[in-house]
Amino acid sequence: MISYNEAVEIIGNEFKQLPKKIIEVNLLDAAGFVLAEDIYADINLPPFDHSNVDGFGVKFNGDRKEWKVEGELSAGNYNEFVVTENTAIRIMTGGKIPPGIDTVIQMEDVDEIDGIIYVKKDIRIRSKQNVRTTGEDLLKNELALSKGIRLSPQNLTLAAACGKSKIKVYAKLNVGVLSTGDELVDIDIVPTQDKIRATNLYSLILLIQQANMNPINFGLVKDNKEELKARIFEMLNSDLDLLITTGGVSVGKYDFLQDILKELGTKILFWKVYIKPGKPLVLGKYRNGNSTKLVFGLPGNPVSSFVNFLIFIKFALENYLGVEKTRNVHALLDTPLKKKDLKRHFFRGILRYETESKKYFVSEAGHQSSGNISGLSMANCLIVVPEEILNPKIGDEVVCIEI
Repeated sequence: MISYNEAVEIIGNEFKQLPKKIIEVNLLDAAGFVLAEDIYADINLPPFDHSNVDGFGVKFNGDRKEWKVEGELSAGNYNEFVVTENTAIRIMTGGKIPPGIDTVIQMEDVDEIDGIIYVKKDIRIRSKQNVRTTGEDLLKNELALSKGIRLSPQNLTLAAACGKSKIKVYAKLNVGVLSTGDELVDIDIVPTQDKIRATNLYSLILLIQQANMNPINFGLVKDNKEELKARIFEMLNSDLDLLITTGGVSVGKYDFLQDILKELGTKILFWKVYIKPGKPLVLGKYRNGNSTKLVFGLPGNPVSSFVNFLIFIKFALENYLGVEKTRNVHALLDTPLKKKDLKRHFFRGILRYETESKKYFVSEAGHQSSGNISGLSMANCLIVVPEEILNPKIGDEVVCIEI
C-alpha cells in the first residue's frame, strides 16, 4: 500500500509519457479543447479609432459647449469630413472616427436644436472620452492566446478576431469505461432482490465528459473471469488511451481484475492507496508496440469511484495538459469531522462563502459512507484531512477541493 502523495507522483509521471496528438479543428468545434498553438493578432484590434457610443464627434476644447452638426457616420459607412473646433459629426457606435475628432459626446449629454448641439448643464466633457483607439486591445503580431489554455467561447471570440477559422488543439483522450459485478443492472431496470443500478458507469462517463475527454462505454460485465478477460482484452487492443473499470479490485473471491490484467501483459504499478474513501485502487500500464495504455481499476462503491476519479485521474489530466487546476479553497469547519486513522480522508462537504466575514465555511454533506450517493449529490467540495490530523474540530481550517 502506498501513500496518497506517492500515488499522485506515479500517476503524474505515467501521464507525462502519454503522447499529445495535435489536430486541427474548425473554430466552431474548438470549445473544450486545449489550445496547441500560440495565436497572434494578425491586425490591430481594433483596426481603427472608433466611437464606442452613439454620439457626436468633436475636437476637444475645454471651454466650448456648443457645435454645429455637419454630417453623419455610421458603422461600416465611413466618409471623410473636414472638422473644425466649431463643428461636430453625428457618429454611431462602431463608426470610424475621421481626422480632427478626438472626443465623442454621447447623445444623452446634449440637446440638439436646429442643427446645433448644446452640452447639458452639469455635464463634464473629457478629452478622448468614448473613443476606442487603434490597437487598444492588441497590436498586430502581439500574442493573443497562449497554447495550453482550455478554449472557451470568450477565447474563441478573440481567435475569430485574429482571423483564425481553424485552430490547432490537443486531441481529446479516448477513455473506455467498464463496470463489473453480478449485482449490477442498468439504470432503466428496476432492481429486485440483491441487485443495484450501475450508477458508477454513468457517473464516470459524466466525469469524463466534464473533463473534456471522450468516454467510450463498454457497459456491464458479470463477475465471470473469462467474460471479463475477453472484454478487457478488447479494451486493451482498441484505440483507447485510458481504461477505467469499477469493481473487482478488492480481495474477494470474485475480484479478478488484477489477475486478468497480469495475464494479459499489463504491468501493475500499484494496488491500494492509504486514503478514504477509495483505498483499493489499481494502476496498470499496458504496452503493445509503440502504444501505451494506462489502466485504472477503481473501487465498486459509488463514492469511492467518484472520488478516485477526481483526485487522481482528473488532477493528473490537468497537469498533463497544463490547464488551470481545479480550485482549492481554505475554509473553516462548521461541523466536527470523525477521523481516527492515519489515512488521508476526503470528506464530502458543503462549502459556503460568508460576505460579512469574507471567509469560507464548510460542513459535512451527510454521512460519509462510500455508498451514500445522496450525500455526494449535496456536496460541492471534498474536505481534505491529511494523514496526521485526527478528528478536526469546529473552527479548524481545512483545504477544500471544489467539485
